[in-house]
Amino acid sequence: MGMQGASHIVWDWNGTLFHDNDAIIGATNAAFAELGLEPITMEQYRSLYCVPVPKFYERLIGRLPNDAEWLVMDETFHRYYAEHRVRCALTEGAERLLVEWVAGGRSQSILSMYGHEELVPLVRGFGIEAHFVRVDGRTGPSGGSKAEHMVRHLAALAGVDPSRTVVIGDAADDAVAALHVGAKAVLYTGGSHGRASLEGAGVPVVDSLVEAVALAQEIAA
Repeated sequence: MGMQGASHIVWDWNGTLFHDNDAIIGATNAAFAELGLEPITMEQYRSLYCVPVPKFYERLIGRLPNDAEWLVMDETFHRYYAEHRVRCALTEGAERLLVEWVAGGRSQSILSMYGHEELVPLVRGFGIEAHFVRVDGRTGPSGGSKAEHMVRHLAALAGVDPSRTVVIGDAADDAVAALHVGAKAVLYTGGSHGRASLEGAGVPVVDSLVEAVALAQEIAA
């Protein structure tokens, strides 16, 4: 349940609260290796990444993967990521920001495109689940946009006003999802996108979660 009339943050997980860049780039390159493709750097990833994910692969290899290739790459990505995420941590200062946001009488939740069955125990394992009124991961096949998931997520949050809700994420798709439900967005440069690719989304772009939360407090007041 939300807090009636209070400002609300919908947090993205991967690349935002969870600093998993190393696992992400490693998993991407493992997927590429399945097709005999050369590995890419984090800089290349951050400049080209987009959703739906098959379009990202198209940017890199010059064509969309066929159905069989996509299944192999997607399975390889998730297998590698699951093995290597254990070395990743929360983004520096994230837990303090979560505590302070709730202490101010506001509410927050997580909506991620990471699989729900994997996401919930991961959040729980960091001891932060109690800071959120809801934690939702992706249900159904991977590779799509967050917009329709955002509709269902906010609909499940009684008392949360979309006009007083700010989505904080690291991808342009987070801004698209926010706009889709009438919420606002702040994008963070520490994850999957570099500043140049985020600025095209037409929403504020910041370099730290501290800045993101401060801005969220201001624009959702």
